[in-house]
Amino acid sequence: QVQLVESGGGSVQSGGSLRLSCAASGFIYTMGWFRQAPGREREGVAAIGRDGVSGYGDSVKGRFTIASDHAKNTIYLQMNSLEPEDTAVYYCVAQNTKFSPASLPLTPTSYSTWGQGTPVTVSS
Repeated sequence: QVQLVESGGGSVQSGGSLRLSCAASGFIYTMGWFRQAPGREREGVAAIGRDGVSGYGDSVKGRFTIASDHAKNTIYLQMNSLEPEDTAVYYCVAQNTKFSPASLPLTPTSYSTWGQGTPVTVSS
């Protein structure tokens, strides 16, 4: 079972930036990020395949960028123009499946491995 270690969460003011990192303990084909705010359902943020194809949730398109470093089995989430609505616990996810590039999933049930989560707080 691959393990995921997240880092980079914290507090920032509205309009600021943060970068999250997630290191996998072994080879994984597809990784991504979800988030969950208090009282809300988990929301797909972004996902990326080992081929570099990526996908984003509608609420973060144009503001967040997902990237990967295959040599380190690590993904990153660069979050810019952060808003208070981005406040949530961010979870790294992984699934050793090569999904179709046209349908990279952002549904929780598509990923079997989850990290512990890292909190992000954006103040106005």
